[in-house]
Amino acid sequence: GPRDENSLETLRAGLSRFGHKLSDIKRIIISHAHADHYGLAQLIVEESGATAYIHEWDLPAVGAETDYGAYRNLLAASGVPREAIDRMAAGYEKFKGFAYPLDRVEPLKDNDEILFEHESLTVVHTPGHTPGSICLIRTSNRLVFASDTVLKTITPNPVLSPDPINAKRRFQSLGEYLVSLARIRALAPTVLKGGHGDDVTDYDEHFHRMYRFTNARQSKLMTLLPKDGATAWDTSQRLFPDAGGYHRFLALSETVAHLDYAVAEGRLVVERRGEQETYRLP
Repeated sequence: GPRDENSLETLRAGLSRFGHKLSDIKRIIISHAHADHYGLAQLIVEESGATAYIHEWDLPAVGAETDYGAYRNLLAASGVPREAIDRMAAGYEKFKGFAYPLDRVEPLKDNDEILFEHESLTVVHTPGHTPGSICLIRTSNRLVFASDTVLKTITPNPVLSPDPINAKRRFQSLGEYLVSLARIRALAPTVLKGGHGDDVTDYDEHFHRMYRFTNARQSKLMTLLPKDGATAWDTSQRLFPDAGGYHRFLALSETVAHLDYAVAEGRLVVERRGEQETYRLP
């Protein structure tokens, strides 16, 4: 949970119901580098001596220092005005304030096995929501801890971020997310426990619903682009006209993800005009 006294007390109370306390925790598996999912981890590490783990692609995002240069370059390429970039950077810094920065984190990789006395969980790398998002599967009954990759009533936002291998490039979040959904489907999960809301018990239905949603948004996107093209920033204003505050960044992230996916699928082309990228129909 986030860096919040109520979250901490809720965690303590939940552990107490099962006869445990914070100091009993030995390992913390972080699903992805968003503050509402690792906010209390450092505090737990300090109190219990636990070891924290996160996928190697998200590891840089949970420390005290954040390199905003790569993010600013991506925002500028998307056509975001300088003053809006400054507001987004300030908003991101505020969001990070909901988490204690982690001093030491161990990296996870795809297919790593987390062993318990009578059971094990396998790491499934599911990039999309973030580059390093993971799920955990209990292979004995195909129960999946899906975090924000699979949410019953919410479409996870593919957040704009640099590519973890080449920070000068943009992470292709939507394309990666759709591949991750297909990978989860191949696991034939029985129950998926998301990071927010109720369990998903019919993954096939969920999978097809996500693809229908993606196709519908792609179709809408095609109708919003003028003949001479537009930047991602301008397109996000048309696609999400009412988004404000931090939601404007999320709206931009969603728009960029869909534009990049449309380019990858051959529906659009992208041209560099100065420092900005413009998308247009072929």
